[in-house]
Amino acid sequence: MSIELSGDSGTKLLEVKASGKLSAEDYDDFEPAVASLIESAGKIDILFVMHDFHGWELGAVWEDIKFATKHCKDIGKIAMVGESSWEKWMASICKPFTMSSIKYFDAGEEDSARQWLSEA
Repeated sequence: MSIELSGDSGTKLLEVKASGKLSAEDYDDFEPAVASLIESAGKIDILFVMHDFHGWELGAVWEDIKFATKHCKDIGKIAMVGESSWEKWMASICKPFTMSSIKYFDAGEEDSARQWLSEA
């Protein structure tokens, strides 16, 4: 799995670029990056860009559930940018498990995703 993280406390935005399959170990980097940005910026937004993404390993699903529970009030919006219909479906399935607003954008719409995140 390849995961790249970039946080900006000024814009309160965490950018996540993911490819391959998320493992439980990927959350060892992801969760502290989120916690650090929340500590310095308060409530944040996330831009989650998926390229050649294949989902989550079983252990990562559990880590994702724990993450969502812990940070359910810390994240305002999540823009998911993907390449396939199952990723769009996944964005819809995630909505009941978080208090965040979640919106899916197709791969060519990353600028639109950024615009949506910047709106009050």
